[in-house]
Amino acid sequence: MRKVGIDLGTTNLLICVDNEGVIVDEPSVLTIDAQTKKCIAAGKEAKEMLGRTPGSMISIRPLKDGVIADFDATEMLLNYFFKQCNLQGMFRKNIILICHPTNITTVEKNAIRDCAYRAGAKRVYLEEEPKVAAVGAGLDIGKACGSMVLDIGGGTSDIAVLSLGDIVCSTSLKVAGNRFTQLIIDYLRKYRKLAIGEQMAEEVKIRIGSALPLDEPLTMKVSGLALDSGLPVTIEVNSNEVESALRSAVDEIVRAVRTVLEITPPELAADIIQRGIVMTGGGSLLQNFDERLRSELQIPVYIAENALHCVVDGCSIMLEQLH
Repeated sequence: MRKVGIDLGTTNLLICVDNEGVIVDEPSVLTIDAQTKKCIAAGKEAKEMLGRTPGSMISIRPLKDGVIADFDATEMLLNYFFKQCNLQGMFRKNIILICHPTNITTVEKNAIRDCAYRAGAKRVYLEEEPKVAAVGAGLDIGKACGSMVLDIGGGTSDIAVLSLGDIVCSTSLKVAGNRFTQLIIDYLRKYRKLAIGEQMAEEVKIRIGSALPLDEPLTMKVSGLALDSGLPVTIEVNSNEVESALRSAVDEIVRAVRTVLEITPPELAADIIQRGIVMTGGGSLLQNFDERLRSELQIPVYIAENALHCVVDGCSIMLEQLH
């Protein structure tokens, strides 16, 4: 019997196994045959096919906003990687720990649980992402002392205050990495009359995205279709344009952090002023995001060392305590 931890992310699927560490770190994308509904590719290979498939194939992201949007496709995705990693066999039943966003409904929790059972689980445990991310970021959440985590993933941003090993107050909003990507697509379409794909927008976000305007903006060449001529063109985009595209989403996350701080019990709020806020998840790597929070909230803000892998690292630590 193996213990398996799964970070079932909207953008990336990460799987870790006790004593082996992370064995899968792939995009949560699946390409299936339109006719037979059989899986053709998954992970990196399927992501490269996004927006490039012929009519006989469909590329799907089975998870939306941190929860299962397509049950069968999610099961297919899990089965694909379980088979690849030899975690699936006639006599092999696994104990599975799955992380999910805070504030999801019972129906959504049951969908995640059912999916894991159908993929070969003997027992399934569910944990809330910010709690697991806090453990993965190296915070000691077991003490009678407040810790605050802002986990910005692909589909959701989770904000939580933790003490004595559990969440005291939290919120989850559907504004995160994928929303950033979509805002860049919309901005270039509206103001620069350029249609670009998801992969190009993702590259813009990673390379020149910023949460604050820069005195010396970074620039990058972006290729796509000119809306007026319908021909492929390449234009130059700078980071201040990207900042104005992302501003509404960044403001929303800052407001949500402020709201959680307002409902935090005074004793824990005093701890957070001392210990600061820890940022985890891929979205926290947006340039100057920590700076923006620091100036707005007047509280220390740190980005976790392994921000992208905090949840799966936390999973690995929690697996050791499961029996």
